[in-house]
Amino acid sequence: DNSGAVTRFVLVSRPGQLPAPTGADKTSVVLFQREDHPGGLLELLEQFAARGINLTRIESRPNGGRLGDNCFSSDCEGHVSDERVGETLMGLKRVCADVRFLGSYPRADSVEAQVSAGTHDSDFTEARSWLRSLRGTSTQKPV
Repeated sequence: DNSGAVTRFVLVSRPGQLPAPTGADKTSVVLFQREDHPGGLLELLEQFAARGINLTRIESRPNGGRLGDNCFSSDCEGHVSDERVGETLMGLKRVCADVRFLGSYPRADSVEAQVSAGTHDSDFTEARSWLRSLRGTSTQKPV
């Protein structure tokens, strides 16, 4: 027996309204690669790392296709309404065949995520505003 062991229970329901962010949230997704290839998992992990998102769980599961075709079930710190989590999900959508969003919800342990410098919501908002200003004032036409 392990005194620190916990059992996880999941409530499955039809899509509905997300709970409001608490600052101590997790988000769960299932990621399907376009194809199995060397570095494929790294491509997925880079989406989280580049935005300062901590993964709290990742599991590989066969997806019913050919041998080696797996999906990755993962939990990360943060809420889908957090800019860094939203940006991560958009990055995953670009590199994955499918991203199944299972939900964002309060953490059972109420531990708040440690947000690294440069990955706060305000940093993403400021960067987006900066890019808009570049696009709005650019006199060069696309080639």
